[in-house]
Amino acid sequence: MSGVVLPRTSTAYQEEVSAQAVAAPQGYWRAALPRYGVSVLLEKRAVAVNIGLSAALLAACVLYLSLGSVTLSPNAVVASLVGQGDSMTAFMVQQLRLPRLIAACFTGAAFALAGVLMQTLARNRLATPGIIGIDNGATAFAVASIVGLGVGIAPPAMALAGATTAAVLTFGLAAGSGTQGYRFIVAGIGVGAVFGAVTQLMLARVAIDTANAAYPWTVGSLNARPASAVKLLGIGLALGLVAALALARSLTLLRFKDAIASGLGTAVKARRLQVLLLSVVLTALAVAVAGPVGLVALIGPEIARSLSSARHVPILAATLAGALVMVLADLAGRTLFAPIEIPVGIVTAVVGGPWLLWILMRPQRSRP
Repeated sequence: MSGVVLPRTSTAYQEEVSAQAVAAPQGYWRAALPRYGVSVLLEKRAVAVNIGLSAALLAACVLYLSLGSVTLSPNAVVASLVGQGDSMTAFMVQQLRLPRLIAACFTGAAFALAGVLMQTLARNRLATPGIIGIDNGATAFAVASIVGLGVGIAPPAMALAGATTAAVLTFGLAAGSGTQGYRFIVAGIGVGAVFGAVTQLMLARVAIDTANAAYPWTVGSLNARPASAVKLLGIGLALGLVAALALARSLTLLRFKDAIASGLGTAVKARRLQVLLLSVVLTALAVAVAGPVGLVALIGPEIARSLSSARHVPILAATLAGALVMVLADLAGRTLFAPIEIPVGIVTAVVGGPWLLWILMRPQRSRP
């Protein structure tokens, strides 16, 4: 319309003014459905990061299905997934490797999503469910169910009870200083140490066969995971991700002081409780499948933050990064020292330990 003067009362003029008013800010795209009155701002960098992580995860999944005791070509893997190829390849891919891959994706995504939620809640990038004791609490209760200490409840339900107990203890012990600072971290480490000792005590008092059955829940493993637990985790992850995305604006505001967040229209106490419950449930469901592989909750969010901008909490990016880390870690555990298999919990600990030291030594940032 450049060079043409429109009457202020004309429809064309009003439409042009309206279009200028809703123009997307720099660095954003506006996705609009005018017919339904829906308009959403999409950050360009976030979209690019999510697409890149999705592509990397897809490539890692194909690599995961290709490598093992028998190496398969990517074409053979894809053919078997769509119902083509020979029966032996289809059995190897669909029955042996694919269920484990799904478990790896679900657990990694759940741990990382729980981690980014907990870090945002505590305003502390070290406050992952594993470091503040929630993993160990879930593990102790799950092991109690497995070794049969008079408890007839399934490990997933017991893991949820244990994660909740550990979270309540940690937040209760750190209540004097809120959820920030070293008191919160030290309280979580103490709670985790107590539950870890309880787990070892239970295993020391049962028969060796029973202890071996509980072993995956103590070190973290994806070998022969129960299909029911994986399915439950998948449902919980889908619902949890939707809930986290619905809380995205509140999560962004929770990174500020309570007075600021409250002044900007956030019900701080209610949102904190919702985020805490969401993180605890995700952690419990993930531990019920893979055991305590909590360092993924530290690595995934840090990868997402390093790639994303500081404007928002990288919910989807952290979820994708966690799944990617878990898939690559389990692939390394299966193949590096074959035929000996290294549990995924040990692999993530080898990677996560130096990562944790790097986080501690690098300069502080304003974002969590």
